[in-house]
Amino acid sequence: MIPDRIIEQDTLTIDGDRASVEVRLPWYRALPASCIAGATLTIDGVTAPADSLRWEMNGRTFTFAELRRNIEEWWFPTDSAVLSGGLALDETAEHKVEVGLILYIPYIVIGADEVLHIEEHDAKTMTARKAVAA
Repeated sequence: MIPDRIIEQDTLTIDGDRASVEVRLPWYRALPASCIAGATLTIDGVTAPADSLRWEMNGRTFTFAELRRNIEEWWFPTDSAVLSGGLALDETAEHKVEVGLILYIPYIVIGADEVLHIEEHDAKTMTARKAVAA
């Protein structure tokens, strides 16, 4: 619905061999974590391995397998989540960042035992910054 606002501009961060970017919900209503069906993170044409992807929201970090059954955590349209993956980047260069999201919309039933799912993509160019130690 709002794919050009998925990636938050200037949020590309590197921490060792991991890259992360802040993402926004491309939907107008909050969704439980179980509705975040998947994501891809591609930087400069290289896609992070699926098993390296992590999703952080509400101060907690999850694998996508952990999100699948999680109905306690919610992603709100006003909150950014952080998508990270195993990608080593040059800190000083500009990078083309691409994010793909697959979301289920549980309250829009489109068939017997099937709800609407949306697949959205966004791409932005930005310079990476080094993660700040907490």
